[in-house]
Amino acid sequence: MSNTWNKLKKSLSVKFSSQSSSMSLEAARSSEISEKDFRASTPTSSSSGLRLSRANSCSGRSSKRTCAICLGNMKPGQGHAIFTAECSHAFHFNCIASSVKHGNQLCPICRSKWKDIPFQAPTGVIDPQLNGIGRARVAPLDSPLDEFHASLHRQLPQLPLLYAEPHHFSDDEPLLNTPIPDSTSPSLSAHPVPTVRAFPEFPAVPATANRHAFSVLIGVKAPALPDNTRHHDHTPIDLVTVLDVSGSMAGTKLTLLKRAVRFVIRNLGPADRLAIIAFSSTARRIFPLCRMSDTGRDHATTAINSLRSTGGTNIVEGLKKGVRVLEERRERNPVASIIVLSDGKDTYNVSNQNHRQSPHNQASPNSRRVLDYLSLLPSSICPNNSASREEGRIAPFPVHTFGFGLDHDAAAMHAISDASGGTFSFIQSASIIQDAFARCIGGLLSVVAQELRLTVSSIFPGVCIGSIPAGKYSSEILNQGQQGLVEVGDLYADEEKDFLVQVSVPVFSAEECGERVPTTPLLSVECSYKDPLSQEIVQAESKIVEIRRPGVLSSEDNTMSLEVDRQRNRLWVTEGITEAQGMAEKGNLEGAQSILAARRSALLASASAQAGDGLCNWLEAELKEIRDRMASQELYEETGRAYVLSGLSSHSWQRATTRGDSATHTMVFNREGENQNMSGVMGYETPSMVTMVMRSQTINIRAGSPEQAHGLNRSCSLGVPRRG
Repeated sequence: MSNTWNKLKKSLSVKFSSQSSSMSLEAARSSEISEKDFRASTPTSSSSGLRLSRANSCSGRSSKRTCAICLGNMKPGQGHAIFTAECSHAFHFNCIASSVKHGNQLCPICRSKWKDIPFQAPTGVIDPQLNGIGRARVAPLDSPLDEFHASLHRQLPQLPLLYAEPHHFSDDEPLLNTPIPDSTSPSLSAHPVPTVRAFPEFPAVPATANRHAFSVLIGVKAPALPDNTRHHDHTPIDLVTVLDVSGSMAGTKLTLLKRAVRFVIRNLGPADRLAIIAFSSTARRIFPLCRMSDTGRDHATTAINSLRSTGGTNIVEGLKKGVRVLEERRERNPVASIIVLSDGKDTYNVSNQNHRQSPHNQASPNSRRVLDYLSLLPSSICPNNSASREEGRIAPFPVHTFGFGLDHDAAAMHAISDASGGTFSFIQSASIIQDAFARCIGGLLSVVAQELRLTVSSIFPGVCIGSIPAGKYSSEILNQGQQGLVEVGDLYADEEKDFLVQVSVPVFSAEECGERVPTTPLLSVECSYKDPLSQEIVQAESKIVEIRRPGVLSSEDNTMSLEVDRQRNRLWVTEGITEAQGMAEKGNLEGAQSILAARRSALLASASAQAGDGLCNWLEAELKEIRDRMASQELYEETGRAYVLSGLSSHSWQRATTRGDSATHTMVFNREGENQNMSGVMGYETPSMVTMVMRSQTINIRAGSPEQAHGLNRSCSLGVPRRG
C-alpha cells in the first residue's frame, strides 16, 4: 500500500510540474475555477480513507510551493507576491485576487469562508513616487468598492488618487441638457445687450484748426445680472483647478487651500463641471471633469480632502495635464478656464538663481528665462508655441494664476496668465486664499458675452485713426487708418472696458459753415459678440462720435472730458509702473523710485484728480504702495515684484486681481451697477465678484476665523493694502 501511494504521488508531481510549465499566468487570471474543478484537482478523500489534500498540503513539501490555482511555483524570491489566508493556505496574490474578482469567496482548497479577501487596487491609484508600494491590499468581505477606496486612503494617506487616471481624458461627464430659455425667462439670453460708450476729448475743435492727436474714449459696458437671477443661473463653465501639493505646502497652507477649493465646489452649479489636477514632482488628475451635482460635489470634496503634500514643484506638468482635460473632453460647456495655484518655483523646468542685474545692463535675464519657460507650455495656453498660423488663431484657454506666499515665481506665473488671457494674483497672506478664489470665480460664473469685438471706423474725410493702446487685448489698425479693431473676448456681467483712440481731425472749410455751427462726425463704434448660451452672433447698437466746429471756442468748449482724462491717467500710471518695474529688475531702484514720483506728480495735477476722481485716488495710493515695496532690493524681491506684476495684470486686462493682502475698502454699487464710493479705493471688481467675496468671508466668520472676520468688507477690493 505504501509503495502504491509513493508511485501515485510521484506521478501526480510530474503531471503538475508539466502543467505548470505550459500554463500562462494570464490565462489563469482570466479563468474562473469552479468548485467542481477544485474538487477534481484536490480530492478530499478516497475509498481507502486517504486524505489526499491533507497529505498534499501538510506532508508534501511541493504543495507549499505550488499555487493551487495556476499550479505555478510559490518558492520565495520568484517575483510573485504570496497571499496566506486565515485558513493557512497560500496562493499567488495575483491568482487569488483574480479568482475573488470573479466571485469566488471560499478557499479553493479547504472551502472555508474567509472574513477578509484579497483585493487588487487599480494601478491609477498608485502614486508614482511610492514606486507601487501598497498596491496589494486586503479588503473586508462584502464591503462596497467605494468604501474600500476610502479605507485604502485611510491606510495610505500619501495616496491622493481615489480615481483611476486613464490614458485619454475623454471620460468627462455629459453636459446637463437644459433648453435655452426663451425671452420671457430671466436668463442670460434675455439680458440686455452690452452698451457702447464714446466720449471725445473736447466737445469742439475750431473749424480752422486741425488736431493730429485728438483722443476719443470708446468703451463697452456689460449688462447687469437681473435681480431675480438665481445663484446657479449663469453660463455653464468647465473649470480645471491645478493645485500645488509639493512639500512646501504642508500644514496650514494645504489646509487653507483645501478649504478654498471646497468653497469653489459649493458655488458651482449643477451644469458646471470641475476637474482637479494635483502636482508636485509629477502631475496627476485626481478628479475627472464632472458636473457639480450633489453627488459630484461630494465626490470632488472627497478628492480634495485626500490631498497630501510631498515632493518638488513641477508646474509645467500640472499645466500640461490641465490642458489635456480641456482638449480631450468629449463635450464642452460655453466657458472654459484653468486656475493654477503654487507657492514655489518650478524645480524641474527652470533655473531659479538670483536674476538681479546692475543698472548698466540693458537686458534682463529674467525676461529671457521666462520666454524659455513659456516655450515649454502647450499652444492651447501659449499661442506663440503654435506650429501653424491657423492653430495660433485659436483662442487659448485662459489660465488664472495665483502666486502664494513669498517664494513663488511671480515672473513665470504672470507670464503664463498674460500669454493665455488670464490674470495673475498675488496672495501674500494665507488667510485670503479663499477670498482670492472667490473673486476669480465671481467673474467666471457671470460671463454674459463671448468673442466680443469693438470696431472703430472713420466716417469723415481726413479723419484717420492713429493708435489704440489696448493693454494686453489684441488690436490692429486697418485700411490706412480708416478702421480699428479691438478683440475683447469674454465679458463679465457689469464689466467695463475702455480704450483711448487717437485720431486726426482735419480743418473744416469755412465755406461749409453756413449760419449754424457745423459738426464733424469722427467715428462709428460698433460692437459684436457671441451669446454664450445660444451661440448666436449679436450686434449691439452702434455709436457715432462727433464734435462741433465753431469759429471761436467758448469756455465750455475748452472743458476736457473727465472720462478721457481719467483713462489717460490710468494708461500714464501703468506705463510708469512698467518702466519702474523694468528698472527694479536691473537693480536700479533709485531710477524706479524717480519714475514713480514723477508719475504721481503728473497724476495729481490732472483735471480728473483735481475733481476728486476715485480712480485717480486709487492710482495715487497704488504708486505709493509700489514705492514702499521698492524701498530695498530685498523687499522688492520678497513682495514687490509679485505685487507690481499682479497690478500690471489687472490694468492690462482691466480685470480684478488679488494683490498683496488686499485689506482695502470694498466698492458699493447701486441698482444700476454704478460705483457710489467714488471717493474711496477703486478697482475693476464687478458686483458678482464682490458678492462672492462677501459670501466667502461670511462663511469664514461662521467657521470662527478671527482674521477673516476682521477683514470683512475690507478685502473685497483689489487696491492697495493699508498697513497699520
